[in-house]
Amino acid sequence: MRAIITASELAHELTGGNPPVLLDVRWQLSTAKAAGAPAFDGRAEYAAGHIPGAVFVDLDRELAAAPGAHGRHPLPDLTEFGAAMRRAGVSAGRPVIVYDGGQGWAAARAWWLLRWTGHPDVRVLDGGLPSWEGELSTGTPVPAEGDFEPAPGAAGLLDADGAAALARTGVLLDARAGERYRGEVEPIDRVGGHIPGAVSAPTTENVGPDGRFLPAAELRDRFKALGVSGDAEVGVYCGSGVSAAHEALALAVAGIPAALYVGSWSEWSADPSRPVAVGADPQ
Repeated sequence: MRAIITASELAHELTGGNPPVLLDVRWQLSTAKAAGAPAFDGRAEYAAGHIPGAVFVDLDRELAAAPGAHGRHPLPDLTEFGAAMRRAGVSAGRPVIVYDGGQGWAAARAWWLLRWTGHPDVRVLDGGLPSWEGELSTGTPVPAEGDFEPAPGAAGLLDADGAAALARTGVLLDARAGERYRGEVEPIDRVGGHIPGAVSAPTTENVGPDGRFLPAAELRDRFKALGVSGDAEVGVYCGSGVSAAHEALALAVAGIPAALYVGSWSEWSADPSRPVAVGADPQ
């Protein structure tokens, strides 16, 4: 099953007999609040204009639990997540298309959660809202209640110990910017650096200048150069399990399954007992 969809394909599917559920997950990682500036308001952006029929989903409240010992965006309570998805009209027998403001990180978080909890048909709008050429709506739809019941998979999820082990036995990719991986800067978490053995693989390098994913063949070549081979288990982490979901999506586009360490660096670095590597060398 394809993991992404183009805007023209979406426009066509919306006119079909079983149109997809549309989820708008606009969100940005922002340090503005610390500087006294207002934080990004995804709901306000949605209200100003969205793809007709789309329902707003709040990443911080519906796709994650409150920040704590397990990171800044830990897994949501699955009962609450399921209820939020049903309110948005999500059903097991109906396709779901997710989009955000163009960066793709937030949409990928929703994609990963729905796929991990068993939805059979979820795709991300490649390029996000900026790729949409149709009209926008300011109305707030009230969809019929969906029937989706989350059933998390046994695979695809890593905890801190699993990430540490995978860095030794497979390929653990760090989706953050290279300077954060190397420990040169750390604007958010307690300490900079990376999980020992992890390979730097900034998710920003999986897309072109327009924010759309590189062709699958180019992505496969990129991941191969990072050590991903046909028989290697692959895991991904980032700062708090959001941009890493985008890297997992890029891997899916390339046909490579990957597990996600949701707690990511925000969980790992908060525990002083866990080792930290710095510099360009994975070790």
